[in-house]
Amino acid sequence: MTSGAPFSYRIKVGHVSYNPLALRIEADARERAALAALWGILGVEALSAELKVRRWKKDGVKVMGSIHAETTQACVVTLEPVAQVIDEDVEEIFVPEGSPLARIPANDAGEILLDPDGPDLPEPFTGDEIDVGAFVAEMAAMALDPYPRKPGLRFEGHLEQESVAEKKPSPFAVLKNLKLEE
Repeated sequence: MTSGAPFSYRIKVGHVSYNPLALRIEADARERAALAALWGILGVEALSAELKVRRWKKDGVKVMGSIHAETTQACVVTLEPVAQVIDEDVEEIFVPEGSPLARIPANDAGEILLDPDGPDLPEPFTGDEIDVGAFVAEMAAMALDPYPRKPGLRFEGHLEQESVAEKKPSPFAVLKNLKLEE
């Protein structure tokens, strides 16, 4: 996690125990404005998280909980403001950089084995702190609608529907009539 993140809440790994630590973090107006600029959206009206942080194995940290965000983006068709509410459950494991727990398993031939349905690899961290604020912001950014559209908006009269009659023949259609001479 980056140290210059617009929304930051750092936790010392040495202070995390096996008993879950409950955290509630919330972005203030300045942090929300910086996140909106970073994400290229119109606004972030709210960003908060209810998290539990606990030790994982020997030197890792597990963060789990839920994120709530309220954002405004521009409609991809009309550019009018579109509101989105994000309520996501999150879970991530952090391990120190260089930890054997963060390595991707390989088979005997040296091929990397990835299971798309399996658990994610732990996220490495540097130093003795984890920035759970940056983690929350990253998870909220990934939950944003990539193509926000105003509710009830329909595509009517767009070019694809009008030009069906003027469709040019495929260049391969000409080739199908050619015969090879023997």
